[in-house]
Parts: sequence; C-alpha cells; structure tokens
Amino acid sequence: MAASLYLAAGKVTDAVTHGFLPAAARLGVPVVLLTDRPAAHAAVFDGPVVRCDVTDHRAIVAAAEDGPEPLGIFTNSDFLQSPAALAADYFGLPGKDWRAALRAKDKLLARRHLAALDPVFAAPADRVPAGAPYPLVLKPRAGVASEDVVLVRDAAELAARRAEIAARRDDPLIVEEYLPGELHTLETLGDGTELRVLGSFRTALSPPPHFVEERLEWAAPPPESAAVLTLLGALGVGFGACHTEFVVHAGRARIIEVNYRLIGDHCDFLLAELLGVPLFEQILGVHLGRPLPPPVPAPGLAAVAEPVLAERPGTLAAAPGPWEGDDGGVRVRYLPQRAVGDAVAVTRTNRDYLGTIRAIGPDATAVDAAVARFRAAHAWTVA
Repeated sequence: MAASLYLAAGKVTDAVTHGFLPAAARLGVPVVLLTDRPAAHAAVFDGPVVRCDVTDHRAIVAAAEDGPEPLGIFTNSDFLQSPAALAADYFGLPGKDWRAALRAKDKLLARRHLAALDPVFAAPADRVPAGAPYPLVLKPRAGVASEDVVLVRDAAELAARRAEIAARRDDPLIVEEYLPGELHTLETLGDGTELRVLGSFRTALSPPPHFVEERLEWAAPPPESAAVLTLLGALGVGFGACHTEFVVHAGRARIIEVNYRLIGDHCDFLLAELLGVPLFEQILGVHLGRPLPPPVPAPGLAAVAEPVLAERPGTLAAAPGPWEGDDGGVRVRYLPQRAVGDAVAVTRTNRDYLGTIRAIGPDATAVDAAVARFRAAHAWTVA
C-alpha cells in the first residue's frame, strides 16, 4: 500500500466520518484508521481499519511501523492529542508539541502553567483549602462536553457534588475559580510558523449550576481576544486546529479551557461552510507538512449553530433526519446526533444534544427567523 496518513480515533464522530476522511480522499491521500473500536469505524469507513490502543503512543508507533510508510499522524480527539503528537515526533513528522497537547488537555496543568500571566485559583477537588474563593467550578481534570461540570457555592455543596460524581466516574476532579463574563470561542489554525485566527463564536449557556452550550453565534473576535493568543503562545499552542473558550469581563479576557482540536458539535461544518474554504483539507494539510494557504476575507454574514436539547429522559420516538435547504436567503442545515430509537438521558451536558440546526444568512434577524421556522416545522419526541 502507498504511503499513508495514520488517523487515530476513539469513538465514531461526524467530524472524522463526514469531515476528515472525505477530505483525505479529496486530497488523494490514503488513510489507515487506528482505533480501539474497529467494528464501529469499519461500519462507516471502507478503508483499512487497524485495532490499536490509540491512548498509547508506543502502540501508534508500532502500528505505523507495521503498515505503509507514514505521511502524517493525525487525530481530532481531545484524549489522543498527546499520544498522536509523540508518535508524529518519533517519525520526524509535522505535529503538535506533545507538552502543549498535554497542558491543553490537563486543566490543572494549564492553570499552573499560565499562573504568572493569568492567575486563576485551581486545586485538586480533594485538597481545597478552607479559604478557597467560592463559588467554584467543579470539573473533571481532563473532561469534555461540560460533563460533570457544576458550580458549587460552599464546602458542603462541593462535598455533596463530589460524592455524586464519584459514583459514576473515578478520574481526578479539580475545582477552579468561577470566571464571570460573556463566553466566546476563538478558532485558530497554525502550521508551526503562522497561527491564524479563523473566527469566533459568542456562546449562550444554560443557567448555573450547569454549563450546557445552548447556542453559538458567529461574531467578530472581541478586542480582548489578543490576550488569548498570548496565553496560547505561553501554552505552546500553535500547530493544527485549536478551539479555545474564554470569557470577557471588565475589559479582560480569561481562558476557560483549551481544546487542541477543531471545534465540535457540528460547528466545524458550519465554520467550513461560512468561511467558504476546504477547512478539513487545510487542517490535514499542515499535518502533511503543507503551509497554510493565503487567508480569506472575513465573511460578512450572520450564522448560528443551535442544538436541539433533550428535555426529558426516555427513547427518541420521533425526530427529523438530515436536512438542508434554503429559507428566504438563509442556508439551513440540520444534522442529527441521535437516531430514532436511541435511549436518551438528560445529563445537563452537551451529551443532551439530539441534533444541531446550522444557519447562514445575510443578517441575524433572517437567520433567527429561519431557525425558528425549522424548529416549528419539526418535532422531536422523547417517549
């Protein structure tokens, strides 16, 4: 087999199945998919799928040694950035600094590394000092999708929530100072020489104590985001895609977390369509040693990604399938994240998404109206 790109993946995701794998095909680059869930990926990818402990860089290296010559090693998984970076480094291939990938994934390491530039109280959840600045945010040290992220207002509530979370998971928890402000994202792409800002979303959250993302609206990066780039540089982030969440309060930007991969929950497809560029190909390109293409002008358009959230547990009895169309000059797309017949639990996290409505149009009023019409025309029934 010809020299190939090795793509490391855990669970099946739309970003990989409908984004990166087709992008590699369009680039004419063969892919070997490494995963610890081969049956699930083989059902949706007709190329070579190799069983591999993708959490271990040594296993990735061994798999690439046993297969075709590696052109690049890539992952879009939060959990696999460090092992993929180490494996790429072993072969002398372009990739992320594994230290930066580790800092980005480990929220306590990130806080400690940035303490001199942006001091934020953070501590292991089982070693919180008596004078801690409540309210605090309790969260898994390496968590994703707002899972088990909750605001606690005092030591008694912290103890109760810790016990609750420990009943369903055993990985380390931390607490962080609660950072008020308007939540934004910063989407970046780097080739090791240039770090380019692709754009920004303004994010609406559910009311405390939970932090579910209920709507992302395309917006110009706020002026304070320049400080975010400084903090990313201090972390060592500068290669490939990165999705950073930060708040702006009293004229200051504070990082909430750094996800050293492409934005998810179908906002990746919205971003590519909005920018009008082959975004998935560009991301793979830098991992294949290609420089960033020239930048494109910022689109003068409005856009939103609005998830449909499960409001009760049960079985998804009715829901629309994939849909796309034009509504009064607004391009509307809907992609399900749950299928009819799936069991649904209400977790107060991004795992509650049944699907995401994406809309791009000339202005916010037209976009909001088109999203409202789509919601009114369809039913999501949990029985």
